Amino acid sequence: MIRRRLSAVFGAELICAAFLVGGPQIVPAGPASASRVLATSVPSGVATAVPSGVATAPSSRTVTTPDGRTAKLIDLGAPDGAALLDVISTELPGATDAVSALWGPQWRRDLVIVVAGSPEQFATLAGGGADVAATATADRIMFSPGAAAIDTADLRIVLRHELFHYAARADTAADAPTWLTEGVADFVGRPVIAQPPASVPSAVSGRLPTDAELATAGPGRSAAYDRAWSFASYIADAYGTDGLRALYLEAGRPGHPDVATAVRSALGVELPVVLTGWRQWGNP
Repeated sequence: MIRRRLSAVFGAELICAAFLVGGPQIVPAGPASASRVLATSVPSGVATAVPSGVATAPSSRTVTTPDGRTAKLIDLGAPDGAALLDVISTELPGATDAVSALWGPQWRRDLVIVVAGSPEQFATLAGGGADVAATATADRIMFSPGAAAIDTADLRIVLRHELFHYAARADTAADAPTWLTEGVADFVGRPVIAQPPASVPSAVSGRLPTDAELATAGPGRSAAYDRAWSFASYIADAYGTDGLRALYLEAGRPGHPDVATAVRSALGVELPVVLTGWRQWGNP
């Protein structure tokens, strides 16, 4: 199963990046600047197979989505950057619809999507490693050049996941729970509603994954991401996508309360009731 990773872009945004992406870059505080695990792994050996120093003069194009958003697509010189942007351009209307279906239409109208010219450039400008397909900040989504090797179905998941982070950034606190931000982004990428509970991973006795489990490399991290996705999927199934959005806004907003209070406020039930329902849903 494809995995995703959201990585940090701390204050070392280079001047050249600000120029190439079209204006000064604002490095936000919050989830997009906090080291967290995201999205889709680049197939083994692909990212490192892109030679360093291949970046050429950047090229860009502008597309308009059916919902009226303007997307600037920028290739910083990746060997297959133009082809990757072709696929992204094709998938973008569905991605914006998927984000709006959960979040509502009132999010940023201007999108910036960049393909790094080399793995080194991706690491420098986006904080992504060789196993990372894409990262997101409040200002842009950046893809690794190796993401060109990902099949279209998996790339669709990555784009929708990252686009949700991009859309929700303004309403997301720096210390928002990782299980919430990543689980909901995963749900946007691969929604599960009204499907057999067996199609989602075990709820592991109804315990939400910790930030440490979601950040620590190893097999446990993949399982933790699946649990975060499973929980978001359960909330959407049991309380509707409006309930999932309400929970995100309450539990992840600046100055958010503890999880139990957020669940009570957003869903009108107590946290143990929700966890029990999730456990039964995920473990029929």
